[in-house]
Amino acid sequence: MISISKLLLDTANFGDQLRYTPSSRNQIHGTTAGQGPVVVWNMTRTCNLRCIHCYANADNQKHPGELTTAEAKKFIDDLAAFKVPVLLFSGGEPLMRQDFFELAAYATSRGIRTTVSTNGTLITPAVARRLKEIGVGYVGISLDGTGKNNDHFRGRPGAFQAALEGIRNCLAVGQRVGLRFTINRHNFHQMEAIFDLIERENIPRVCFYHLVYSGRGKEMLKDDITHQESRAALDLIMERTLDFHRRGLSKEILTVDNHADGIYVYLKLRERDLQRAERVYQLLLHNGGNRSGIAIAAVDWEGNVHPDQFTPQHTFGNVREKSFGEIWTDLSQPILAGLKNRRPLLKGRCARCRWLEICNGNFRTRAEAVFNDFWAPDPACYLTDEEIGIA
Repeated sequence: MISISKLLLDTANFGDQLRYTPSSRNQIHGTTAGQGPVVVWNMTRTCNLRCIHCYANADNQKHPGELTTAEAKKFIDDLAAFKVPVLLFSGGEPLMRQDFFELAAYATSRGIRTTVSTNGTLITPAVARRLKEIGVGYVGISLDGTGKNNDHFRGRPGAFQAALEGIRNCLAVGQRVGLRFTINRHNFHQMEAIFDLIERENIPRVCFYHLVYSGRGKEMLKDDITHQESRAALDLIMERTLDFHRRGLSKEILTVDNHADGIYVYLKLRERDLQRAERVYQLLLHNGGNRSGIAIAAVDWEGNVHPDQFTPQHTFGNVREKSFGEIWTDLSQPILAGLKNRRPLLKGRCARCRWLEICNGNFRTRAEAVFNDFWAPDPACYLTDEEIGIA
């Protein structure tokens, strides 16, 4: 996750203390010294929508084998013992689980910051108040366009309006909320509209995700944007971030799942503001690039542990059988051990890139999806050979 607003403006938000402290770079099991990773818990595979790019292959069916409430509380206890700073409740649609509020409140009581990734369509005024009351730190609501474009991606007419009402309900009770937007060929042209939306609706945060070829997202590989379009997307994100700042609008703007973004921002700044560029380089150095298997982990509805939510094809253990901390520190797992020290394993452009120290090989599951090799170069890296120093 790259905070464009942090890099350009040196703003301060909660996640920055996990991403950009000097101690974060050398950790192999967590975010910063003395803390475990951020954990994404796909607590259910059930969802009231059917998004065409869903990495979890979620649908409106009840799937057997989900952790019970008691098992989930034991899992949360293990996370607290391992000093996990953030637990992100995801799905499927997490609000479809009847015990969601009980478990979110329990995690908060154990000192873990709780966040929620949701499609937003189930957030009524009462649900928004409950989220606020139990101390949920942040609610991320997915929108992949406006109006019918979003509804096409979500597989249900009216999904956009329902999600927008969910956002408004959160804002009305003071619940921190933001948007999640996955960039692809079919909605690339609506990025300006998303910026206009967050200004019009007074939404404080937006995360622009790069497409990852996982779950149903594998079928969208041909629908990813080109490298030139990726560069244009970053130009737009930078321009609108600076424009908000000039006009006194406080917005947290992030990109997710492509660490070429940080390098691109640095190279752009180096052309016009060397002092700021050097500060950005130091921030990226602290961050250490992609940290799947290090500072980010995922646990699915059955309790299986994965390096991140987009890499379900690699499993390291199950929290029903061992504590999360035991699984996360077991270096007998080749992929897990490799992720914690991946530089000798990377191939092609990634292995020879001059920015490896601040990118860390980018996103491995995209490489595996395209090249059938987990350590191959990430095909979504849009930096030129000249820019990465291998021309």
